[in-house]
Amino acid sequence: MNSRLKRWIFLYTPLLLLAFTITCDLLVENSAQGKIYTRVEDVPEVSAALVLGTSPKTHGKVNLYYQYRMEAAAALWKAGKVKYIIVSGDNSTVHYDEATYMRNTLHELGVPDSVITLDYAGFRTLDSVVRAYWVFGQKNIVVVSQEFHNERAIYLADHFGINAVGLNAKDVPGNYGWATALREYLARVNAVLDVNVFGTTPKFAGPPEPLSMSNAQ
Repeated sequence: MNSRLKRWIFLYTPLLLLAFTITCDLLVENSAQGKIYTRVEDVPEVSAALVLGTSPKTHGKVNLYYQYRMEAAAALWKAGKVKYIIVSGDNSTVHYDEATYMRNTLHELGVPDSVITLDYAGFRTLDSVVRAYWVFGQKNIVVVSQEFHNERAIYLADHFGINAVGLNAKDVPGNYGWATALREYLARVNAVLDVNVFGTTPKFAGPPEPLSMSNAQ
């Protein structure tokens, strides 16, 4: 490899990576235009909400991302905007079960167990969104998370033919959220590659379990 080519790679590869990252961010952001709500009363009525999981605690303290999502989901159901709530999270080991944590918190916030369905295979946002349709039969959903996360979920939903809107849970300000914001840029790159290059699908895609009062947990 000659010195000129090495210099070209050294100078332009970072710029190309930056440009691709910005492009992915804009693709995800634009996909959610007109589909994001900040007030419960503005959210259209659909059958089910999909609450995206995260750890209930971080560094030994309550994870505010988690707490605000649970509060938003409870408010959505109490307002009569949805009949069911799917709580989707990681349960990859016997010692970590996001879905059950979410169910318990929602119950404490006044949501009955009878309307809550647990999705234990929400290992990634893509898995949670696609399984809401493929497994639980919900083509029209309200995704509940913070705005950055809702935008990415809607981008993924669009690709799989799911009609998704988002209810933004309260965001986490200041230093608490800067690391999450940085990770989100990488997550958006992964999302674009997943649907346009790799053809990624959920790790576990079935069998179908249509929502009803009888299978809500």
